[in-house]
Amino acid sequence: MKSEAKEIKKLKEILRKQHYGLIGNHSGVKICEWTKKSLVDEGFCYKEKFYGIKSHLCCQMTPSIGFCTNKCLHCWRAIELTVGKDMKKIKIDNPEEIINECIIQQKKLLSGFKGNAKANKNKLKQAQEPMQFAISLTGEPTLYPKIGNFIQELRKRKKTSFLVTNGLQPEVLKKLNKNKQLPTQLYVSLNAPNKTLYDKIHRSLKKNAWKKFNQTLSLLKKIKKNTRTVIRMTLVKNLNMNDDMINDYASLILKADPDFIEVKGFVSVGFSRKRLGYERMPNQNEIKSFAKKLLQELKPEKYKILDEQSASKVVLLGKSKKLMKIKKV
Repeated sequence: MKSEAKEIKKLKEILRKQHYGLIGNHSGVKICEWTKKSLVDEGFCYKEKFYGIKSHLCCQMTPSIGFCTNKCLHCWRAIELTVGKDMKKIKIDNPEEIINECIIQQKKLLSGFKGNAKANKNKLKQAQEPMQFAISLTGEPTLYPKIGNFIQELRKRKKTSFLVTNGLQPEVLKKLNKNKQLPTQLYVSLNAPNKTLYDKIHRSLKKNAWKKFNQTLSLLKKIKKNTRTVIRMTLVKNLNMNDDMINDYASLILKADPDFIEVKGFVSVGFSRKRLGYERMPNQNEIKSFAKKLLQELKPEKYKILDEQSASKVVLLGKSKKLMKIKKV
């Protein structure tokens, strides 16, 4: 317990230097670069372009700082300082407290824009009350024991939520579905076409990780009527985007039958620079080429390229452009 507390303290010291707003025992918020760009009218996140989520109203946060079941090679977070694979030994904060403090910390982190002559004053005023919560940032959010109540509270406040998971907690997703606590949009990260590469890339701390991951893919097909589902792929050159992997990727995706597939390129930033260099970053043409080849295996009559944003190195595949924009909560 003392060792774990010491590790959390060490991690928090690093995150403070990286301009995280830390909350309670295990949560945090950080202003996304796209939120900053949007506030000075210099662009916006691909999620705004694809799904209608306003970048200046988005709160990028996590309820699980330091806790994850994987140590992925491509992760830009401080996985070397992972505290543990569960949150059983720490005091768990309540959702209401975390959300309230997220909003307070967001305001503090945005306060510098008040003196920025380029800032859009109307957007800055609106940004004081974020309406979209991107539940990812760092750690695995489904490890937070009250994640269902957290999402439910956001919905109660008329806020949308995007939950990004590594897919190793299918039992949590089942519970969210049963209790009608699924997020507005549920992401599952798919970065390997087979168990061998999965183990190499994810370096999971969880037993039977590949089995659990596949259980989640199968579950997505069953719960998709209750939430929007997305498979997110992060492509790394000379690692997980070879042509001979496409067929296996397609089989996994068809098992999940998601509404959308985000084919993204790896970016060598943060702590990932210590593991993978800039030469591993695919360009937009390479990403789109891979997406087109994947599309052929996914049955073009079912999925198609819906959109792309080169600044974010992403191509969106889906079933219909009519389904892209999110309806109000």
